[in-house]
Amino acid sequence: MGLLFTHKQQRSLLKLISLFSLVRGYNIIVLIIAQYLTARYILSPQLSWWTLLFDIKFFSIVLASSLTTAAGYIINNFYDAPKDKINRPKKYILEHLVSQQIQLALFLILNMTAFIFASIVSFRAVLFFLLYMFAIWIYSFRVKRLFWLSNLYAALLMILPFWAITLYFKNFDTLVFYHAGYLFFLILARDIIKDLENFKGDWVHRYKTLPIVFDNKSTKWITTLCLLGCLFPNFYIINHPLGLMFFYYIISPLYLILVLVFLWRANDQKTYLWLHNLIKAWILIGVLSISLILQGL
Repeated sequence: MGLLFTHKQQRSLLKLISLFSLVRGYNIIVLIIAQYLTARYILSPQLSWWTLLFDIKFFSIVLASSLTTAAGYIINNFYDAPKDKINRPKKYILEHLVSQQIQLALFLILNMTAFIFASIVSFRAVLFFLLYMFAIWIYSFRVKRLFWLSNLYAALLMILPFWAITLYFKNFDTLVFYHAGYLFFLILARDIIKDLENFKGDWVHRYKTLPIVFDNKSTKWITTLCLLGCLFPNFYIINHPLGLMFFYYIISPLYLILVLVFLWRANDQKTYLWLHNLIKAWILIGVLSISLILQGL
């Protein structure tokens, strides 16, 4: 790397990588893809891609969602810095190549830009995203320390961008909510597994997560219930026309059972991280498989 770039260029490149990690660039890209695929194949399948891609208001909602979520990751990282230093030291070092002053400035800029895009849509969109911004800040500042609310609250925050586009298209079909319910339980299970993974830093800094308030075994039982909770919307969804996405929901119970087998065998941070990524990968597969809904019908 030293032969290709000067020291200054290397430093700048590392800062760009740091920013991408800080705003969880991968998650933001997946969110954008998920919102467009959900709109095209679930919420408004009669629309063509051409119409959807040139819908300025929808584009503004997607951007406002992405910018607000990215800002949320920054403020969450800001408050979690002490425990991240223990739980993920390498990630902590990378993300703190960008000073906290710049992080806070970026947090404000992203939220302000999201506000501008929301104002293109409607006054109600502005109110929605202001509430979303406030909800994210409250979560980072206070709620995530409350074991009885933290995981539920985090999962709901992840669902809210999809509620924004549901309101835009005014599609309140029951099937839409079952898709959301499946995703909610999946995200909830993933978030609880993250608490198992981050036990050490949470304990040192007195976060009241499920593994700390109860124990690992009890937390695994709660995670098991969340993953089993995915089965209820799953069985409802497969009884409706899904095209080739039908196979995603058919395979889902087997995949979740596999996750449960590994969960009950897990007893170290590395394995919990692997499980967390296993669920994350399944969510990504689900997002991409949305494009198969109209195939084979």
